[in-house]
Amino acid sequence: MDESLVYTVSMAAPDDVSGIAALFDDGTLAPRDVRGVIAQTEGDGFARGYFTLALELLLSERLGVPRAQITEKIPIMAIGGTAGLMTPHATLFVRRPAADPVPQHDTALALGFAFTRTLKEAELGTALQARVVAESVAAAMADAGIESHDDVAAVEIKCPQPSPESLPGVGAGALGARSRGACALGAAIALGEVDAGDVSDDAICARTDLYARRASASSGGELHNVRIVVVGNRRGAPGRQRAGWGVMSDQLDTAGALQAFEMAGLAPENGALDAAASARLGAVFVNAGADAVGQCRDHRHTLNTDLLAAYSGHVAKAVAHATVSAIAQTPLVLGNAGSEHQGPLGGNLVCVIADQAPAGD
Repeated sequence: MDESLVYTVSMAAPDDVSGIAALFDDGTLAPRDVRGVIAQTEGDGFARGYFTLALELLLSERLGVPRAQITEKIPIMAIGGTAGLMTPHATLFVRRPAADPVPQHDTALALGFAFTRTLKEAELGTALQARVVAESVAAAMADAGIESHDDVAAVEIKCPQPSPESLPGVGAGALGARSRGACALGAAIALGEVDAGDVSDDAICARTDLYARRASASSGGELHNVRIVVVGNRRGAPGRQRAGWGVMSDQLDTAGALQAFEMAGLAPENGALDAAASARLGAVFVNAGADAVGQCRDHRHTLNTDLLAAYSGHVAKAVAHATVSAIAQTPLVLGNAGSEHQGPLGGNLVCVIADQAPAGD
């Protein structure tokens, strides 16, 4: 029986995969057991490309297979931009034969992976894309052995971004927004959070009452299909880790963030983890949405109007990252910007994966 787990390593540069290589070299992890990767890389799309290339070359060399096989079989998702105190890092999603197949906990981490088919430009940002993603999320749940959508803690998605030629006069941000929104709604359909009948072309990026509570989507012009990782828990699964999730209704809703830590088996005291609890963290993800609205708790902010308005997504990530990192007591928290149907307007989605306390403690 397989166990699922995650490893997070810091990166000194966009192409720095030495921390991952070290896990292979010291026997902590076998290259064949890496089933997916999500990374926080500094810089733009070129930096994301450097990371993806470096990792694919490393895995190709260690596995003795052509690089094209890595691209086709392992969802690698790089998220650019590290505003504020965000630390560039990579999280490896691992599935391997369990050293002890006897479950030590009632439930344990379960990971599932899927790719959609190649999507045509005309399909991006449409209800059809949402339906295709919903089918692939369901496939990833089955791959993880997760039978109930209630057991899903997060769906991490990387999707194509339409080219400027496909919609002349539409900015790059708006192009990506529709694709991200369609993906988020697809995940919401698969998780029973949104009725498929409500998702039309006109609803995407327009009906703010429709949103996923456990899906985070990032877009990139280098992709032609959608890459999906489902993070959840499975009863009777071996392994030491567990995932939790929470919804922050706004940037000051620390109770929503704390829910994710508590569901993962951690107990922050006075709003923050102590050193021992922080050391049990495997990965923390936050999807940031502060820039989706112009106020917080009835007080206006200037993310969209001040000097850095062109970088409002990066500022939103920095805000969400600081809040969640203060609880985690580590800057190794992955932040993604993009509020299109990803949580309530102005809110954040949080996922925490951590080692469970030994059975009997």
